[in-house]
Amino acid sequence: MSYLAESDPEVYDIIEMERSRQINGLELIASENVVSRPVLEAVGSIMTNKYAEGYPGKRYYGGCMYHDMVEDLARDRLCKLYGAEHANVQAVSGSQANQAVYFAYMEHNDLMMSQDLAQGGHLSHGSPVNITGKWYSVSHYGVDTESETLDYAAIAEQARKQKPKMIVCGASAYPRTIDFKAFKEIAEEVGAYCMADIAHIAGLIAGGEHPTSVGVTDFTTTTTHKTLRGPRGGAIMCNEEDAKAIDKSVFPGMQGGPLMHVIAGKAVCFGEALKPEFKDYAKQIVKNSRAMAGTLIEEGLDLVSGGTDNHLILLDLTNLGITGLEAENALGDAGITVNKNTIPRETRSPFVTSGLRIGTPAVTSRGMKEDEMKQIAHFIGRVLKDKDNTQLKAEIKAEVKTLSSGYSLYPDAVC
Repeated sequence: MSYLAESDPEVYDIIEMERSRQINGLELIASENVVSRPVLEAVGSIMTNKYAEGYPGKRYYGGCMYHDMVEDLARDRLCKLYGAEHANVQAVSGSQANQAVYFAYMEHNDLMMSQDLAQGGHLSHGSPVNITGKWYSVSHYGVDTESETLDYAAIAEQARKQKPKMIVCGASAYPRTIDFKAFKEIAEEVGAYCMADIAHIAGLIAGGEHPTSVGVTDFTTTTTHKTLRGPRGGAIMCNEEDAKAIDKSVFPGMQGGPLMHVIAGKAVCFGEALKPEFKDYAKQIVKNSRAMAGTLIEEGLDLVSGGTDNHLILLDLTNLGITGLEAENALGDAGITVNKNTIPRETRSPFVTSGLRIGTPAVTSRGMKEDEMKQIAHFIGRVLKDKDNTQLKAEIKAEVKTLSSGYSLYPDAVC
C-alpha cells in the first residue's frame, strides 16, 4: 500500500480504517466473506488494464490472448467444480446473472414465480422495486405459516393455477435446505423454465454440504463472493444447448467489456474450491452455524424455522420487542457486524424490519470453530437483551477485539 499512501493519503487512510474494522471486529453478514491473498493479488493485478469485449477467440480488441487464457481457465474450473456443461463467468454480479437468464428466455410481461423478498427471496427475483419486477409479471410464493419452511405442495398448486414462464428458486435469507429437484419437477409439470440462484450456498454445494442444482434445474446462477469465497462477481451455468443464448444475453445483451482482473480472481477462487481442504471449510461453516444457532436458542432468542441447515441464521426479534435496525446498530456498537432482515409475517419496513440475519462464512474463513461461535452467540444475546447499555456494549467490544486478535485476516500481510 506504500504507493497509495504516498500518492493519495486520503484514500489510503480510509482503506486503513476499513482494514482495522475488519481485523478487530466480527463480520457476521451472511453474504460476505474473506478472500485469500491469491484472490486479492489477482483482482489487483495488471489484468485490469485491458478491454476484452467479447469472448475467448472472438474479441473486439487486439491483445487479448492472455485474457482468453484466464477466462477459459475460469470457465473450465467452474464447470469441473459443479459438473456443468457450460459456464459464463462475465456477469459482474449475481443480479446481472439473473437478469441475463430472464433476458434470454422471457419476454416483457411474461410471468415468473419466485420467493417473496420479505420471506427470504432476493431483489432480482422480481421485487417490485427492482427492474425485474417492473419488466416482468411476478407471482411470489412464500413459506408455510407454521413451519416457516417452503411448502412444495402449495408452490406446485400455485404454479398449476398461474402457469409461469419461469420458476425461480434460491434465496438470500432462508436457513433451510432447498429441494431443487422438487422445483424442477413443478416446472416440468407446468411447462416452465427453472432457474436456481445459488448465490448464498454456492460454496456449500461445491463442498458437498447442500444438494446441487447444476444438472437439475435448467439454469444455475451464482455470485462468487459469498460462501464460495471469491471476488465480487457473478456466473451462470447451463446445458450446452443453452450456451449460445446465455452468452449472447450477457454480452452484448446485458453488459459490455468484462472485468478481466475479477475474472482472473474468479479463476483463482474456483481453483481453491477444487482443492480437498475446501470441503473441510464448507463443513465447518455449517457446523459453526448450527453451534451458534443452538446457543442463541439457549439465550432465549427466537430463530425463524427453529434452526438452520446452512450458513445463515434468521432471528425473529419480536419477543424482545426491538427492531432489526435497533439490533443491527446495537451489535455494531459492540464490534459485531450483522444486518437487519425481514422475516415471515413481517409488519415493518425493509429499512426497519423485525429480524436479523447472521452468517458464519467470514468468521469460519478466519479459522474460528464451534467454541468461538458459542462465545459470539453469548455476546449477541447479552447485547440484544440490553441494547441501550453503553457500558455493556463497550465491554463486549473489548472482548470481541480480544477474540478477533487470535484470528488474523492475513497473517503475513499488512493489508
